Amino acid sequence: MAKNVITALVLSAFCAVAFAEPHPGDVFIGKYCLECHDDLSEKGNRSFEELLFPLSDRAGIIEVQDIIDQLNLGEMPPKKAEQPSDEERAAAVAALTKEVQAAHAQLKSSGGQTVLRRLNEREYINTVEDLFLRRTDTFAPTDTFPNDQTREHLDTIGDELVTSSFLLQNHFEAANEIVEKALGMVEQPEVKNWHFQDDFYQGQELSYSHKNVFQYKYLCVYEVPNTVNHEGGYGGLEAFPEGVHADGLYEVKVLAHSMHRDSPYDPEIFGMDLSEPFRLGIVTGDARSGKLHHPQPIEPQLDEVTVADGKPKWYTMKAWLEKGQQPRFIFPNGMKNCRNAFSAISRRYKDTWPKGDRYHKDRGIVQARRVVLEHGKMPHIRIHEVKIRGPIYEEWPPPAQKRILGQGEFDAAHRKTVLKNFASQAYRRPPGEEELASLIAVADARIKKGHTPRQATIDAIKAALCSPAFLYLSEAGEKSGELLGAHDLAARLSYFLNATQPDDVLRQKADSGEILAPRVLVSEMDRLLAKAESEDFYRGFLDSWLNLRELGGMPPDRNASAVYYYDDLETAMKQEVIHFTRHIVEKNRPTRHFIHSDYTFLNHPLAQLYNLPFPYSKKERYQFHRVSLKENPKGRGGLLGMGAILTVSANGIETSPVTRGVFVLENILGTPTPPPPDEVPAIEPDTRGTTTIREQLEKHREVKTCAECHRKIDAPGFALENFDPIGRYRSKYPAAGKGKPAREVDASGEFSDGTAFANVHQFRQHLLTRQDFMTRHLAEKLLSYATGRQIDPMDRIAVEGILKRSRNEQ
Repeated sequence: MAKNVITALVLSAFCAVAFAEPHPGDVFIGKYCLECHDDLSEKGNRSFEELLFPLSDRAGIIEVQDIIDQLNLGEMPPKKAEQPSDEERAAAVAALTKEVQAAHAQLKSSGGQTVLRRLNEREYINTVEDLFLRRTDTFAPTDTFPNDQTREHLDTIGDELVTSSFLLQNHFEAANEIVEKALGMVEQPEVKNWHFQDDFYQGQELSYSHKNVFQYKYLCVYEVPNTVNHEGGYGGLEAFPEGVHADGLYEVKVLAHSMHRDSPYDPEIFGMDLSEPFRLGIVTGDARSGKLHHPQPIEPQLDEVTVADGKPKWYTMKAWLEKGQQPRFIFPNGMKNCRNAFSAISRRYKDTWPKGDRYHKDRGIVQARRVVLEHGKMPHIRIHEVKIRGPIYEEWPPPAQKRILGQGEFDAAHRKTVLKNFASQAYRRPPGEEELASLIAVADARIKKGHTPRQATIDAIKAALCSPAFLYLSEAGEKSGELLGAHDLAARLSYFLNATQPDDVLRQKADSGEILAPRVLVSEMDRLLAKAESEDFYRGFLDSWLNLRELGGMPPDRNASAVYYYDDLETAMKQEVIHFTRHIVEKNRPTRHFIHSDYTFLNHPLAQLYNLPFPYSKKERYQFHRVSLKENPKGRGGLLGMGAILTVSANGIETSPVTRGVFVLENILGTPTPPPPDEVPAIEPDTRGTTTIREQLEKHREVKTCAECHRKIDAPGFALENFDPIGRYRSKYPAAGKGKPAREVDASGEFSDGTAFANVHQFRQHLLTRQDFMTRHLAEKLLSYATGRQIDPMDRIAVEGILKRSRNEQ
């Protein structure tokens, strides 16, 4: 069903497809609603006295659609009021739906189509990487761009993706850097060799002890990069401050081995799995950007090898480096904090040191490091030699230059053809005569100023990257209801599902017009979803639907949640949601699996966090595998059991039923509570005498202006209280203080319709009865993400048509 939703959405968003209307019924607002929602009471800031049928305006449609949603949810009438029978409720929903349907037939939505919008930053990066056939994360051309504005977490909304003069200046600078790196080198760079040995200055915190014990003979890495003190997480080449002389791919050889994986000390000191082979990785480093043994703004991981125990061996890695950069070595599965480890070992095992060199507290951490390095067995990766060779180009000119500028020497006579072909790729359609003429004019002007025809053409290509034709996706047309053209449709589909420009196959179908046929459109949808680039769709959409973009925005406490950092759980948590969602789409599983499933996708660190078995070999521990949750006593299953959801809905330090309750209502069910009226001031309830979160909220609900919303919010929040700020299962809260007992977690609650639940499992079962709300919200988010505009109640008919079509195709 999940894939059917996307199929129906693509047809609805980008093609003219008709959907059937719902069935009619009777209206009962006067009998069950006006007691609380007349002009006098106006409860919830709503009055229905002026609501007239048949509906004649947009405001009426929005009001009635909200009534329909509340009836379907069972939220209204409130449980203390007179209740309609199930038959009356169903008839009311049918009748009100008929009224909305009829009003839609009379009114024309201001939406209903895609809108003009700028490429967001991630789409821009993907597109220029495809245009110029090279990675950009090694020099980050957009690192000075202002953050893209979002609406309801969506980063594809045209109204929010504005262009300022500051952003335009950044686009000029980025285009210059990107194009020069891809096309600017005329001659193939000289291949050079560097050899480093016997002079490995260690980071300043370890400098004294390494000089004293090893005389800088080795370069050692001890801990994961993401630590508090940054003491031993990076191995930089201090003797290579100038870095490499040219952009390109470099061969990096290291003579290395793992040390003391058989360490006799308490493994808790290290916070790492000593049974696991040590991994050595490479990240970029630039002495101009800061200390080589500290984190830097640009440091993507470029390669990795597994380092064996025993005698040193040569290992070969490949790393793309920009001019001025050098390789730095990291230990992705190293210890969590080597400063603390040095101190703990020197203190706890002082009786094992030679009598004349016993550790004394007053000697401090510097002496502690020296003692442990000289006499102890501290786990680490030891590098004896480093050889660097490059840049290595398998062909010259490189592929991007051949594709854009042509083979061999640049032919000035072909300047117009070069610019026309590039503009056709960059604009995702054939350029107009005026567009092409403006690019040629740029090149001509540069030639008049003394630049070579080749450089002038390159400068015109930079101008193309700053053109609205490149930076913007066009709208359907000036006439209301006009459909997207073939090239615009192909671009919209490609950016929706691959977050980049159309590939050659899709472009051919746009050139021929085939893409306009619904059958071909669906076929291309299937093909694009199967491509590796669809990872960008899942990542971008899940960031927008579930706000996963903010994961890590409120960092978990490093002491209470150290595992979150040294096991890189932030990345793993996102990957779980991506793998899970991809599986549901590719296998066309029911959307109810988002609420409850008996499986998920885990790697070993995430399985450990969840206290679940991971029946795969050590070689596969960082790969994601489907894991059964049929024997699941810890409340996993569906989105609400995943660490990413539970972490992003906490504040990193503690959990709040209110925060998580709001998250479920807004992001899962799509039924957010309204904000309090502007004229009602915020009220702080008297919570004196309360001792638990539950008691505090009960006190809070005694305030009438708070009670209505908390009646809806608190239940899903309470259901998730068995999960701590990073999603670990708990049966008790942390003790409030020394000597105070830990309190039991109470995950029970009651829905606003009176249905009670005892735990998160029962909560999920009841949530399944509201599955249609989740599926509708999912469809609306997908539709908004795809079309680049906010979906409003005037789009409800199209959304209902998508849901009906997806159900029929199960």
